[in-house]
Amino acid sequence: MPTNLPPDYFEVEKQFRQATLPEEKIACLEEMLAIVPKHKGTDHLRADLRRRLSKLKAAAETRGKTGRQGSAYHIDREGAGQVVLVGVANVGKSALVAELTNADPEVAEYPLTTWIPTPGMMPIEDIQVQLIDTPPLNPDFMEPELLNLIRRADLVLLLVDLQGYPMQELEDTVSLLEAQHIMPLRRRDEYVGEVPMTFVPMQVLVTKCDDEDLDGEFEVLSELLGGEWALIPVSAKTGHHVDEFKRRVFDALDIVRVYSKPPGEEPDLSAPFVIHKGATVQELAGKVHKDFLEQLKSARVWGSATHDGQMVGRDHVLQDGDIVELRL
Repeated sequence: MPTNLPPDYFEVEKQFRQATLPEEKIACLEEMLAIVPKHKGTDHLRADLRRRLSKLKAAAETRGKTGRQGSAYHIDREGAGQVVLVGVANVGKSALVAELTNADPEVAEYPLTTWIPTPGMMPIEDIQVQLIDTPPLNPDFMEPELLNLIRRADLVLLLVDLQGYPMQELEDTVSLLEAQHIMPLRRRDEYVGEVPMTFVPMQVLVTKCDDEDLDGEFEVLSELLGGEWALIPVSAKTGHHVDEFKRRVFDALDIVRVYSKPPGEEPDLSAPFVIHKGATVQELAGKVHKDFLEQLKSARVWGSATHDGQMVGRDHVLQDGDIVELRL
C-alpha cells in the first residue's frame, strides 16, 4: 500500500540527515512522526521512526548521566575531501587507514576491533584527503550516527576482501546500506521506489590484492560483476596498487588543483587551491578572498588557456594544474 507522504515530511527528513546534535535529530524525528499520516501503508515507517526515536532518546539520556560530550561520529571534513571506508567485519578497513594515513586504528585478524570511526589524512601528491575507518556494518544494529556520517561523505568506498568472499561481502554491504535508505549515486535515475533514499558516490575497493599473482583473481572478480561497479585494487600489506588507488580516489572526488601566482612573482606550487571540477575563475576568486570576488579586474591563466599567461574572463573553466594570476 502506498505511503502517500506529504512534501513537509521530506523537508524534515532532509533536516534530520543534516542534523549533527542528538537534540536536533530527536526534534526532527518527533516532527516526522507527527506529519506521517496514520494508515496501514505507513505502519512500517511509523514503527521505524519510533524505534529510532527511542534509541536516540536512550543514548541522549546516557550521555546526560555521564556528562556532555561530542559525538565520535561528528568528524569535521578536512583536506580535499572526506572518504568513508565501509564494509562488513574483517575486510581490511583499519589496516588500510593505518598504512596510508597518520591515524593509528587498532588492527587485528579477529573482527570487530573498530568501535568508533577513526579519521586520518592520506597524502595524494601535494594535497591531503581524509580517510575514515568505521565500525563494521552489522545487520542486528547500526549506529544512526554512523549512517549519517556515510550520508555526508564526499565518497564512500565499499571494501571487500579479495582473499575472502568478495561477492558475498559486497552483496551484504549493499543490502545493509539499502535497508537504511542509502544507495549509490549512479542509481539515482533508475530508482522508482516510494521510500526516500540518500544517494552517495560509491566505489568498490578490493583489499588484499597483495601481488601480481593475485591480479588475475581481481580481473575475474571484475568480470563477474560485469562492469556494474567501479572496482579499485589495493594492498595495505605490500603497497601493491596504492598509487592507482590514490589516483582513482582523486578522480572520484571530481576535484582539480589550481595554483596561485601573485602579479610579478613566481607561482606558489606548494599549496594548491582545491576546487570542484568545472569551477570557474570567479569561483576561485571567491575561494581566495571575498575582495577578489567583488573587485576582480582581470585574470591570467597558464595551463588550460590557449597560450601561457592569456587573459581570461570570470567564466573561464579551470583545469587541474592551472596557474592563475588574479588582479584587483
